[in-house]
Amino acid sequence: MSKLGADAIHDRLTKRPGFTGRALVVGIILIPLNVYWVQQMEWFRYSAHPTTVSLFFNAVFTLLVLCLLNLLLRRLVPRHAFHQSELLLIYSMVCIGSAMGSHDFISVLMPVFTWSFWAATPANRWDELFNTDMPRWLTVQNHKVMEGFYEGGVSFYQGYIVTAWLVPVAMWTIFIICLVLVMFCLNVLLRKQWLANEHLACPLVALPIEISQPQGRLFRNKVFWVGFGCAAAIDIWNSFAFLYPAMPMIPMMYSDIGQNLRTPPWDVLAGYPGVRVSFFPFLIGIGYFMPSDFLFSCWFFYLFWKAELVLGALFGLANIPDFPFENFQGFGAYLLFALYAMWIGRIYFRQVYNLIVGAPSQLSDDQEPIRYRLAALGILLGLVGLVWFSLAMGIRLWVSLVFFLIYYVLALAITRMRAEFGTPVHDLYQGGPEVILPTIFGSRFLPKQDLIGIGIYRWFNRAYRSHPMPFHMEAMDMQARVGGTYTGTVQALMIATIVGIVASFWGFLHVNYSGGAISESNITGWGNDFFGRIAANLTASEGPRWGATTAIGVGLAFAFFLQVMRMRYVNWPLHPLGFAVSSKWEMGWVWMPLLLAWILKSAIIRYGGHKVYQRCMPAFIGLILGQFVVGSILNIVSIALHIPSYMFWQ
Repeated sequence: MSKLGADAIHDRLTKRPGFTGRALVVGIILIPLNVYWVQQMEWFRYSAHPTTVSLFFNAVFTLLVLCLLNLLLRRLVPRHAFHQSELLLIYSMVCIGSAMGSHDFISVLMPVFTWSFWAATPANRWDELFNTDMPRWLTVQNHKVMEGFYEGGVSFYQGYIVTAWLVPVAMWTIFIICLVLVMFCLNVLLRKQWLANEHLACPLVALPIEISQPQGRLFRNKVFWVGFGCAAAIDIWNSFAFLYPAMPMIPMMYSDIGQNLRTPPWDVLAGYPGVRVSFFPFLIGIGYFMPSDFLFSCWFFYLFWKAELVLGALFGLANIPDFPFENFQGFGAYLLFALYAMWIGRIYFRQVYNLIVGAPSQLSDDQEPIRYRLAALGILLGLVGLVWFSLAMGIRLWVSLVFFLIYYVLALAITRMRAEFGTPVHDLYQGGPEVILPTIFGSRFLPKQDLIGIGIYRWFNRAYRSHPMPFHMEAMDMQARVGGTYTGTVQALMIATIVGIVASFWGFLHVNYSGGAISESNITGWGNDFFGRIAANLTASEGPRWGATTAIGVGLAFAFFLQVMRMRYVNWPLHPLGFAVSSKWEMGWVWMPLLLAWILKSAIIRYGGHKVYQRCMPAFIGLILGQFVVGSILNIVSIALHIPSYMFWQ
């Protein structure tokens, strides 16, 4: 083919929207495969945990395979090759589908259906405390049906089993659709302000965009293969060392140096989760693309929290429950970040409001994925559905409204921090509204049905590592960057959500009825965590926890101080978001790689300048892909052969 003909085809392809029939079909096919893969890793083997970091390695690997196949297609029949925007939409669909069945979403919903009835004993008093108040339309209480689920050895595809699960699965599906619909519509209203007006970088989209570049430009870069080879070699070596223990393993997984500290006041660091040190090349690669001040703040504030523990022990504060209240200080910092994001966009949001109500506005929503008025209607309908659901469970109106207000404020903060800084983790463990409400108001002053209801909602508030909302914003940003259009983006991702929900429920039920949830999964740990917490709230009858409530205000005030200093002094090194995300235990896994990334990035920029920094980027992409590719292949082989395998992450 002549160069002119190839250019003409390329020009025609660049005008193609990401949402096409074939892209939709491929995405729908790949979602169940990836959901099953994620379930095998996170639920049935409890290893690898791809959805506990912002970049899902299963989705990245899937995109890489698609891109390699597309290079072959481009060479053989270029007219039928996929455009980059189509590949990236498929990637976004896989991310959304994987998030549905992830470690912190539908995976931890499964115990809600049955565990309190299956594990109830006279000792735990669950029957007396709350089982009689559990909604029958959200649970499965038939003992014969539960027996097959927990002990296995039966087929799920029997009439009485399918019938028992049909109503609760359908009701939770409707709930999840409402939950995610509000996220989609919020992102539609936020997109122009964050991406077009503020030009947020969305650092995490750099990897899929580079992978999907036409003609495979990344894979012809020698610097890329240096980074890829280093990371891949480490994983290949460690996989052999895993199989043959006589070989020394390259230390990469975390070790807890806090366990070696036995002298007061340092011995306070010996308790869980200790002080972890690790070496994960893919996290060094992710850190390289993060803003320097945020990158510095992540590891600095991790050590800051540990210093608080030591100082607390030194001054006799270590015996105070929950000291130094990291979860609550971190929650306050998240609140500040969300409020700040809304404040700086206040003029824009006023124009959005005017456009929705029909008043004069300087904005136009002609090029948006959906009209703003329709997005506002979607938010309203989604919230009405969620509140109705809560009222039907017995949760009072004001409690459900406050609950979901807190939830979506946190969702907004997480989406913003991903869009602005590309944070690799945002777990917010034990910092959601199901913990905050009893803390502020006191379990004594919340009726029984409120405590049961918000306790059931713990499944999507336990941690926020695989939150769906950031992927929506990143999907729209990728379409804009590669010359795609927003046409159909929201619709495709909503379809991906529904397919991911159905695939997740089907996968869990199919495998658990075959092998038994007790032997196949971690349902015992999650079930006892959920219902043990509900029982504790019902029996403790505590008043407001003023120390923890004060800590929320302290965290908000300190984050505000850091933000003011950052705005006043150009070289101010401490970022309030680093203070927020480092307060959670997930940072213990990643702070050391981020420290190494900060050292490397600082040295490259200082001694090589911006040009050298740009030239080194492919090497750090190689670090990410080297681990993702080798780790994914090893994982797939181990699942197919039913054998244990070395895992490069957790």
